[in-house]
Amino acid sequence: MSTILVIAEHRRNELRPVSLELIAAAYGLKKSVDDKVLVAVIGSQAESFVPALSVAGVDEVIVVQTPIADFDPDIFESAVSALITAKNPAVVLLPHSVDALGYAATLASKAGYGYATDVFIAEYQGDELVATRGGYNQKVNVEVDFPGKSTVVLTLRTSVFKVLEGAANPSVSSFDLPVVQSRSQNKEFIEPGGANDVDITAVDFIVSIGRGIGEETNVEQFRELAETAGATLCCSRPIADAGWLPKSRQVGQSGKVVGSCKLYVALGISGSIQHMAGMKHVPTIIAVNTDPGASIFTIAKYGIVADIFEMEEELKNQLAA
Repeated sequence: MSTILVIAEHRRNELRPVSLELIAAAYGLKKSVDDKVLVAVIGSQAESFVPALSVAGVDEVIVVQTPIADFDPDIFESAVSALITAKNPAVVLLPHSVDALGYAATLASKAGYGYATDVFIAEYQGDELVATRGGYNQKVNVEVDFPGKSTVVLTLRTSVFKVLEGAANPSVSSFDLPVVQSRSQNKEFIEPGGANDVDITAVDFIVSIGRGIGEETNVEQFRELAETAGATLCCSRPIADAGWLPKSRQVGQSGKVVGSCKLYVALGISGSIQHMAGMKHVPTIIAVNTDPGASIFTIAKYGIVADIFEMEEELKNQLAA
């Protein structure tokens, strides 16, 4: 029998959806019915998350009470380290997030655990755990194994592992937080830029633009198209990095995951892995690109090889008719 330990993530008293994705990934790593999935939740109100974590695939929820409400890397590192010592898991799953990356490498390095980040496939090949992640700026997939490591820490890419359906009645236990002296002190939570903008994770129709628009001056015509169609205008990372649209409109791994979107129209977006991570589960994706080999076509339900400016003009004409 082996154990898989999931570290749930929450922010400002809200459980982050990636926690449920980690549970699905953990369940997929079970090699037998005797293997156990343990979910630890760490925080000053940790117990309040027990109902939300009582989902299919979970055998036990472990509550770790802390003295402060905000995330603290020293506290999390100490708590997870003690949990690993006590529970002896074969695999520890964390989200590939800003919070987890604040302590995951230190945790693995200090104890000599196996470690891989931004993992989008985790599976056993025979008795060996193999993690797949991107390499060479996401141009190739790299398989990583961990010979001689009895415990492996993985940070998993978001929006890859499909959440399991159904509830469960896992056992609930508490775990005492080790004494730890934090090296930092939280002063204030500052919302990222664009926090007062539309929440693109909650909209159901998106028109998204990428490098193919060419110049910043072209953004406005696509904004008008989106408004006419009743859609929300979003973008890929290069557009947000250039400041042509606010960061709050960026779809992708370093932006937002648009889980509620039903229709996604991608205009001039080649389809990097990071961008597709933010919208690959949208049921209907329409992609328009002049390059027939663009990666975006691999996940699009409908693909159109065409000039996006010609397409924009035709759509406006059709909508105005």
